[in-house]
Amino acid sequence: MSDTVTITDNRTGKQLECPVIQGTYGQPVIDTKLLHKELGMFTLDPGFSTTSSCRSAITYLDGEKGVLMHRGYPIEQLAENSNYLEVCYLLIHGELPSQVQMDEWENAIKMHTMTHEHLSRFYTGYRYDAHPMSIMAGVVSAVASYYHDATDIRNPEHRLMTAKRVIGKMPNLASKCYRFASGLPFVYPHNSLGFVENFMHMTFSRPSEDYEPLPAAIRALELLFILHADHEQNASTSTVRLAGSAESNPFACIAAGIATLWGKAHGGANEAVIQMLEEIGDASKIQKFIDRAKDKNDPFRLMGFGHRVYKNHDPRATIIRQACHELLKELDVNLPMFEVAMELERIALEDDYFIERKLYPNVDFYSGLIYQALKIPSAMFTVMFALARSAGWMAQWMELMEDEDFRIGRPRQLYIGPAKRDYVDISQRS
Repeated sequence: MSDTVTITDNRTGKQLECPVIQGTYGQPVIDTKLLHKELGMFTLDPGFSTTSSCRSAITYLDGEKGVLMHRGYPIEQLAENSNYLEVCYLLIHGELPSQVQMDEWENAIKMHTMTHEHLSRFYTGYRYDAHPMSIMAGVVSAVASYYHDATDIRNPEHRLMTAKRVIGKMPNLASKCYRFASGLPFVYPHNSLGFVENFMHMTFSRPSEDYEPLPAAIRALELLFILHADHEQNASTSTVRLAGSAESNPFACIAAGIATLWGKAHGGANEAVIQMLEEIGDASKIQKFIDRAKDKNDPFRLMGFGHRVYKNHDPRATIIRQACHELLKELDVNLPMFEVAMELERIALEDDYFIERKLYPNVDFYSGLIYQALKIPSAMFTVMFALARSAGWMAQWMELMEDEDFRIGRPRQLYIGPAKRDYVDISQRS
């Protein structure tokens, strides 16, 4: 028999026995589905920070211990031994592929790298200086129109085909955001290239010259894509699931996730890191900003340090830190921004104030530096994030579609507005 928690309504004396459910890891949860039916009450949990919205077998993270696992595999092992497309397969299918399965998967993804030619015209409807995330959200939503009648979300084969389409097309869509803003012609995918190389080819190549990315750049981006592939029930993933619960087109669900990821408190954090480094400007001014960060009365915050979930260290930051340093060394960049970043990193790892509060550099800190070193505009940073996260979003959407408890999301509220009152004619109002 499972454990239970007894909830007592002190107003009436009525009691409710709620099952306590234990997952593979993490804190147990209290099943309160019968709370309203039996006691006539709901729970209040702003931000849903203590509410489990679903059962999931995809990603587990422990913020206190700095643990992140996909389908049971530690992120450290995946980052060291795997590649992004293999991680995508793992998220979607639940297991690592055999060599035959991996070859079939890679070929299937390559079959879906192209987009409809008419879609390229969609970009020209935006201003030349439009934020790439607004373009990305709009374009991904537009893709839904090409597959609306051909996608049966209740058909497992259709769902898998959609996952392949999303993963295959996202680099193409993202690269066009960059090239449209840069005034460059769009580049078709080249399926002889690997996933990351193909993205870099579509993004950075020029018609007038050969393009061959640095191995360190390919490795750094591959790692970032792996580290950003999924991250449990965060704001954007929860948005994808909520949109999916309404049985919306899966591309529209992904577009909803992109809109949420755009937020400065979510995917926009790496862009905010660069803005902060630009504001500091010079390594000689760092101490002034450190003092401001320590001042409780100053609203200034150091972006890219600490994490809402990881209270010890961000395991993704530990992984990407070395790749970031290797890339900066190979590119031999000496810009003041990177000097500021490296000095900030040193202080955060040595200063008692940061150590005691566990304000270590997080993945956004290093990803922002990598993108900047590759000369990717800061406005594109979150587009890169969305490209990588689309695999996790699709895995979460597919899991939702297969959930036996599937139902449309409908959060409750605690109403605190005026009590019932009667309408007064405008001529009689004071």
